[in-house]
Amino acid sequence: MRKIKKLSIIKKLYKLVFQIVSLLPARDNLIIFESYLGKQYSCNPRAIYEYLKENYPEYNMYWSVDPRYLKNFMDKDVKVVKRFTVKWLFLMALAKYWVTNSRLPLWIPKPKHTIYLQTWHGTPLKKLAADIEEVHMPGTTTETYKRNFYKESRNWDYLISPNRYSTEIFRRAFQFDKEIIESGYPRNDFLFKANRPETIGALKRKYGIPLDKKVILYAPTWRDNEYYAKGRYKFDLKLDLELLERELGDRYVIILRMHYLIAEQFDLSRYNGFAFDFSNHEDIRELYVISDLLITDYSSVFFDYAILKRPMIFYVYDIDTYRDKIRGFYFDFENEAPGPLVTTTEEIIAAINDLEKNNYRLPASFDAFYQRFCYLECGESSHRIAEKVFLNRSAREYDVNNG
Repeated sequence: MRKIKKLSIIKKLYKLVFQIVSLLPARDNLIIFESYLGKQYSCNPRAIYEYLKENYPEYNMYWSVDPRYLKNFMDKDVKVVKRFTVKWLFLMALAKYWVTNSRLPLWIPKPKHTIYLQTWHGTPLKKLAADIEEVHMPGTTTETYKRNFYKESRNWDYLISPNRYSTEIFRRAFQFDKEIIESGYPRNDFLFKANRPETIGALKRKYGIPLDKKVILYAPTWRDNEYYAKGRYKFDLKLDLELLERELGDRYVIILRMHYLIAEQFDLSRYNGFAFDFSNHEDIRELYVISDLLITDYSSVFFDYAILKRPMIFYVYDIDTYRDKIRGFYFDFENEAPGPLVTTTEEIIAAINDLEKNNYRLPASFDAFYQRFCYLECGESSHRIAEKVFLNRSAREYDVNNG
């Protein structure tokens, strides 16, 4: 009890100092970036950072990093600041811009001079925030979760949306009444630049992926009701890797990419040369590019992967529970998913064999899916965001002025 009381006092003092420092004039060229609670150099914040670094080097940019994940930033040639340190406090309080793809702690007061760009991190299939009927996450209640999300979204000045469908959901679920920038996702710009044989080959060689086999990417989401503690979720790997290797190992390898909230670390040593754990890989975008097909469940990764127009299989062994009890879906996933839904490893193998027989042809429904969710993606989303938020002009104005 004494320790908890001490932490509460420290937090109050920290907040007070933050508020005092934030009264100082903003540093107009200072931007603080953060991805997935400071765990990764990835996603939309990374894409925006790299665009600004290349085109507007006058900005002074830092990455907010959870000290436990510093190793993920060591070879990236970026300036980092450890979360919740004194230096972090001063930089956050003086920054003109905050850019993140997930929520910041509510006890951090946003200075009046700071522009908070919330990029978010996916097109929603599963229900979000105020739209969730019952929250099953640890350390919170449904009422508290929704109230805290509402308070956080009051701080956002801009929110990025990948498409009109997402805009409508974000507006309601986040109860957000400021500007939503419908631009496509900056993180997907990479897919247009890197989807070339020479880049794919170079990435495979870099990460030790065989060049003579097709690559399966398995990227599932987390389950709200399966956890060890707050922010640390369990995951029971339902894939029969031994069966997959026996049936497909002569033609395929598989990359496992778990959600950033999943705590499991899988021992794949017995599948050496067939199965690779890339869960701690800094950015899934490279894994998209080198893979020939995606296996996922309810993760938003399939909306991004669709940009590449490659096959997808949906491994949904718990769909009734997930749909009806844990989260709920925004559309008829079973009938509109851009690929077959399967519930066993045997069915995965059968679906892959069918793809081979049909020369990896996409389903007839794919075009409609693409036009609904991917129509804004063209490799220019980072440019659109930079022009709107940091240069305060529309991308259209920029295009006219620059021919």
